[in-house]
Amino acid sequence: MPVGHTREPAREPEAVEQGGAAEQGDTVDALVQLSFLVQGVLARMASEHELSLIQVRLLGILRDRRPGMLELARLLGLDKSSMTGLVSRAEKRGLVRRIPSPDDGRAVLVELTDAGRELTGRCTAEMGREIAGLTASLTTGERAQVTALAGKILGNAQENGAG
Repeated sequence: MPVGHTREPAREPEAVEQGGAAEQGDTVDALVQLSFLVQGVLARMASEHELSLIQVRLLGILRDRRPGMLELARLLGLDKSSMTGLVSRAEKRGLVRRIPSPDDGRAVLVELTDAGRELTGRCTAEMGREIAGLTASLTTGERAQVTALAGKILGNAQENGAG
């Protein structure tokens, strides 16, 4: 799908009528601007640690799991050779290591090293502080609503094969 085009999930007819085109446009604008804001924060943080955005995403995924190379490629939207290069570069920096899969002798899993876990922890804390600053004007309830609504949107996207 070309950059800038998204697959729209099927909506109930009454949802379109109630929301209206203007409101839908406002929602799109707000989500795009929010995405740019968060991407900017991530890019700045990545740069400070001499990481690319895709390396930050890799470390974030590995925070709480040990996926295989194919699953990592799927999660990051990369082909196999790009995934191999990404993991190799992170491995050379001492951030990740490949370990044999206990279920498949031909496959490897990727996990964080101690240095990778420490860097990921620092990045997570930095991102948390940045997001806390961005959401400081929201009440606790509003932050909970943002979290719930974001989860709902992401769940819908996952169900519809987007993202």
